Amino acid sequence: MYGRYGMDQLSLAMVVLAMIFSLIRSIFGVPLIWILSWVLLILVYFRVFSRNFSKRYAENQKFLRIFSPISAGIKQGWRRFRDRKTYKYFKCPGCGAHLRVPKNKGKLLVTCPKCGAKTEIKS
Repeated sequence: MYGRYGMDQLSLAMVVLAMIFSLIRSIFGVPLIWILSWVLLILVYFRVFSRNFSKRYAENQKFLRIFSPISAGIKQGWRRFRDRKTYKYFKCPGCGAHLRVPKNKGKLLVTCPKCGAKTEIKS
């Protein structure tokens, strides 16, 4: 593998998508999805064994620019779901930042760390 680009986040995402397509094909039997999964795997091999580092790096950075906000939203949603019993989330009326306060503490005076706005919240 010396001198080759190797695996990156885009290649890994393509492999996972190809596996999902293969699973869907095995359940529903749609041949077009099977072809798409093979095309994705061929593209992954092309990317992994490529010697054009700058082009593969640029492709990966473009993918990360698109996928990072989606990933962050999913992680934030999961964190809110996990903490739903102990914390209450709300938006700052001044700047719109997401803030977290402990539940069942009565009325709290909360200061936003971003803009410094003070808000009274019932937790």
